[in-house]
Amino acid sequence: MKRILLLSIPALLAGCGDKPPEGWTGYAEAELVYIAPPVAGRLTTLAVRSGEAVTAGQALFQLDATPEIAADTEASARAQSARAQAADADKGRRLPELAVTKAQLDQARAAERLASIDLTRQQELLAKGFVAQARVDDAATVLAQARARVMELDAALQVGRLPARDDERNSARALAQAAESGRAQTAWRVEQKRQSAPMPARVQDVFLRPGEWVGAGQPVLALLPPANRKARFYVPQSAVGGLKLDAQVNLHCDGCGAAIPARISFIATGPEYTPPVIYSNQQRDKLVFLVEARPVKAEDAERLHPGQPLDVTP
Repeated sequence: MKRILLLSIPALLAGCGDKPPEGWTGYAEAELVYIAPPVAGRLTTLAVRSGEAVTAGQALFQLDATPEIAADTEASARAQSARAQAADADKGRRLPELAVTKAQLDQARAAERLASIDLTRQQELLAKGFVAQARVDDAATVLAQARARVMELDAALQVGRLPARDDERNSARALAQAAESGRAQTAWRVEQKRQSAPMPARVQDVFLRPGEWVGAGQPVLALLPPANRKARFYVPQSAVGGLKLDAQVNLHCDGCGAAIPARISFIATGPEYTPPVIYSNQQRDKLVFLVEARPVKAEDAERLHPGQPLDVTP
């Protein structure tokens, strides 16, 4: 009987060695969001610190915007001047200026009436033989001049009520639009000196401190949103065929408490380890494929820390 038990022990051990594992090992990883200003400047305010949770829209840091504010003020004044010029081009002359022309027109009409009366009188005197023909001709010339003056001032009054020519008005409008575009650019630069959180996240790291110079596009800090925490683990080739995207797995880590439900978000198309071209049964067992999974709930994702070892079960 004892001999039978001793013979059966190696067989049991061999059977245990052939049993496939129930899960896989991996680690937690983070996809950081680097917050950098698109314009350069000196860092004046840092409103957060490493490890702090921030909400969407919360202020993160601010650069010195003194040059941009001055440029914005200048651009605003230029835009206001261009708008005023464009509006002025759409109007006629001012009312006081039109009043002057109208008064001159009234004087010219009065002079025309007097010239007409004088011409009639001279013609009557000529008929009676009291004046020469030259006097009549002079009176006719004065009347013609008075009538021409009336026509001139009447036309000037009509022109004074008209706006500028179409080309001038179009040019004024184009200058106003250009000034508005310049104003928008300077206002945008001022706004970019203040950066806020684009989404709820936790401050993973801060790279610069107030007083330091920040280049355009240089990250000041890194954020870690909950959705950017994931698990990376490796599955042998014998099991990867049974995995699918969005399939649920459970993540286990030391001190995490209950298992963290996650869904597979990535399955590598190629193995991490490539043996020789001709595979043997032993070499196929060495092939593993990278798989990534993301926690289903944001609050569970907060329990994962980058670099933390994980056990993954289906």
